[in-house]
Amino acid sequence: MSTTAPSAGAQPFVLTRRRINLIFTALVAGMLVSSLDQTIVSTAMPTIVGDLGGVSHMAWVTTAYLLASTLVMPVYGKFGDLFGRKNLFLLAIALFTLSSVVAALSPTFEVFVASRFVQGLGGGGLMILAQAIIADVVPARERGKYMGPMGAVFGLSAVAGPLVGGYFTDHEALGWQWCFWINVPVGILALLLGTFALKLPAKRNHARLDVAGVVLLSATTTSLIFFADEGGSAGWTSGVALAWLAALLVSAVGFVLVERRAAEPIMPLSLFRTRMFVLPTALGLVLGLGMFSAIGFMPTFLQMASGTSAADSGLLMLPIMAGLMLTAIGSGLAITRTGRYRAFPVAGVALVGAVMAWMTTLSGDTPLVTIEIMLFLLGAGLGLVMQVVVLVAQNAVPATQLGAATATNNYFREVGATLGVAVFGTVFTSRLTTGLTEALGGNADQAAAAGITGPDTLVPQAVHAAGEPLRGSIVGAYADALAPVFGYLLPFFVIGLVLALLFRTVPLSDVAGMVARGEAVYEGGIGGEGATPLGAGATAAVVPAQAGGPQAGGPQEEELGSSSAPGPRHRR
Repeated sequence: MSTTAPSAGAQPFVLTRRRINLIFTALVAGMLVSSLDQTIVSTAMPTIVGDLGGVSHMAWVTTAYLLASTLVMPVYGKFGDLFGRKNLFLLAIALFTLSSVVAALSPTFEVFVASRFVQGLGGGGLMILAQAIIADVVPARERGKYMGPMGAVFGLSAVAGPLVGGYFTDHEALGWQWCFWINVPVGILALLLGTFALKLPAKRNHARLDVAGVVLLSATTTSLIFFADEGGSAGWTSGVALAWLAALLVSAVGFVLVERRAAEPIMPLSLFRTRMFVLPTALGLVLGLGMFSAIGFMPTFLQMASGTSAADSGLLMLPIMAGLMLTAIGSGLAITRTGRYRAFPVAGVALVGAVMAWMTTLSGDTPLVTIEIMLFLLGAGLGLVMQVVVLVAQNAVPATQLGAATATNNYFREVGATLGVAVFGTVFTSRLTTGLTEALGGNADQAAAAGITGPDTLVPQAVHAAGEPLRGSIVGAYADALAPVFGYLLPFFVIGLVLALLFRTVPLSDVAGMVARGEAVYEGGIGGEGATPLGAGATAAVVPAQAGGPQAGGPQEEELGSSSAPGPRHRR
């Protein structure tokens, strides 16, 4: 690998507090536009597919975005390490904004799905690059107070998205197209902020790209998503599902073999020899598996239980946002103040597991206030964990691998989410169909009078208007189908708790990634009272000043199986 560094007489790139804050503003704008789009479509989906004639292929709207964003995560991460992140970040924003225009103008369902795929290509990059850039400019010791608000952006979008999407859809003067038009001004603003505020040093690299690794990882990801999708709809033993499973296994084995020999692997296997990278990444996978399953099923139940519209039911999810924002920001500030993080994932996983156990008691008679308390505590538990696992994984790797480590950590969380929604969605749907058939059969006359002809024709308003005992039977069927799903998730949170308890307290680096690589210097006391300490992969104290190439060494954390684990030296 050949990388050009600033010449001895070049003006050094100086990390000032103002510059960091401007960079952070640009990153939040990019993350907001990406995370909002993932949720704003949910309430508008029935109208969109109805207008475009794609009701029978509705799943493709979600699958296209999920597939594309998961595919490009490792690519953005590794390419950012090699070639710099600013231009990639701007490319991701541009892709996202342009595809939003195409989505709003889509004349057919096929064009709309294609635009969603391109949106995913941009959205996946925005998520990964924002987290990696923060690691480049902010030391791990201070990063918590930045990553907390970034996590809160996702919590805000989870609730604001459905509300805004429902508002646009319900108003004929606007229409569902505004779910995408709204991305355009926000995207342009993010592009301008990124262009002028995201000041990062240029980096040129002549490394040989891992093309085979990209192809095989893409094949593995595609096979996984279609296996989960096909298994969840047609059955896990269906011929098509088994064919995708075979493709998944073959491509995964081929990927590992290629990565072992690649000069610059897209997903470095050396990461998996570092204990404090493996543990938070595995915990992220478990959280993705359980978290998205639970959050994904609750809105439907709440709509049926409350009788509200899809848009109004978004308000019932506000407690999750409130709990997540409170603990994500609070834990980030606490980590910055104390430098300790181990207690937060332990407490968070334990709290989420306890709430899941409580949710197994859900019934048609459970008061709405009780459900809202459950959701608040669920959000509070997630806020204690979500950003910490990324921070710990970043802290465990060399500064030269920050992007790859961030992408890999997020990638496995998305893998968990994909499998969780597919597997437990199948369980929920199967039980729900049986329960609804029994509920409608036992109240056939009342169902006919209410215009409810079968499980597929149920809408919340009709259920609420039907009155008792039919309404109670239908809500009970939803609760009886949903409650056991939470019970099935409990073993995974037990595994997650064990993983969190195995965390070791590795001191957080007090030097930013760019400084550790010799690409920048501090101004004043940012990250270290004027001196340049070790951190984020450095193995010896360095003083970048104006000259020198990248200064990054081995990982800070011990490799799995090592007999000794000398930690980095940190100035306190």
